[in-house]
Amino acid sequence: MRIKISNEATWGTKLSNVKIPKIMRQKMGSGLPWFDGVFGGQGLTPSMSVIFTGTPGAGKTTAALQAADAYEKAGYSVCFNTAEESLFQVGLASERLKLKANFIVGGERHVPTLLENCDKFLAKKRGDKKRMVLIVDSLQCMDDGFYKDGHINRKTAERALEMLTSWAKETGNVVITICQVNKSGELAGTQKLKHMIDAMIHMDVETRDKDLEGCRRLACHKNRFGGAGHSFWFDINERGLKLVAQQSA
Repeated sequence: MRIKISNEATWGTKLSNVKIPKIMRQKMGSGLPWFDGVFGGQGLTPSMSVIFTGTPGAGKTTAALQAADAYEKAGYSVCFNTAEESLFQVGLASERLKLKANFIVGGERHVPTLLENCDKFLAKKRGDKKRMVLIVDSLQCMDDGFYKDGHINRKTAERALEMLTSWAKETGNVVITICQVNKSGELAGTQKLKHMIDAMIHMDVETRDKDLEGCRRLACHKNRFGGAGHSFWFDINERGLKLVAQQSA
């Protein structure tokens, strides 16, 4: 995996002499309190690669669309790439949520082509618009291009996520990759996926707390750039997620 926003430092450099790029000190806040809050309060750190898992029907796409809309309103470039649902389905969901939805979309399965398109789009932008939040739905549908016939397997998911993460590290942009879960509610695929990324958030339906039973729960299970363990509970309706409770780590 290539991890290089700048030339960083040569081997043997004292850590005290490593110059931290300015971009790494500027958190990318969405302005959506619960989304920024699940990562510790200030939002995402440039170069982050995030996995977003959730049980079927929990509301992952709803949450991702609301976050995409918020980041666009906050002044960043946003691309919502869906390889699982059609753009028509995503468009209908956006209408139901009554989002402004000025972010760009794509239905690209081929990861190299997706990233090339993002680079071309960003090359024309200035200021904060040169920083992108790329949301990919979902990892298990993406093709890394390894097989000429386009078939995919578990190794495909690993290679695809490696490409997405490397792009985030090299450019300072953020990638949020929605991932499927198995029957046990765990991340589908190998454990290697968890080690590649900087943060992991998960959404499910609350079943343990009687007062919050049936609510959607969004929790941070891993965060290299801040504390994990933050949880938020929501009611969900045709207008999206409405925060009802939260818990800090």
